[in-house]
Amino acid sequence: MAKVIVYPPTSMILSDLVERMGHKALVVPEAVRKLATEKGIDSPPLNVTPEEPKKGLRYAAVDVPSGVRGRMALIGPLIEEAEAAIIVQDPGCLTGCAGCSRTNELVRLLIRTKGVPILDLSYPTNDAEARDFVQKIRAFLEGLK
Repeated sequence: MAKVIVYPPTSMILSDLVERMGHKALVVPEAVRKLATEKGIDSPPLNVTPEEPKKGLRYAAVDVPSGVRGRMALIGPLIEEAEAAIIVQDPGCLTGCAGCSRTNELVRLLIRTKGVPILDLSYPTNDAEARDFVQKIRAFLEGLK
């Protein structure tokens, strides 16, 4: 079982496919769930502790927009934990929003420089491409075993 970061990180469709193939999907909703259910957080969704901005600074400089640092506080640890990655280019709104373009660029850069196996795909626009999309993901995930 490999730990596979799914990007965009809120794609429930892709994370479900990763889980069905016997791997662990690393996605933002799981990181948010941990934050919201941890002891010491009294009032979700206001679940930012003083430690969260510090985590974001590890991945993005202090002069980048706070939204980038905030997203990186969640996504950065997922990248560190990842043993493989699935990246979908131009995914549209159906696979989940990842936030701003600068965060997306930074995340893709950090994933690529990590040196893990990466499946880079374009979002399908018709039925034939969708079947090919799923087949490529399945073949990639089977190759990780």
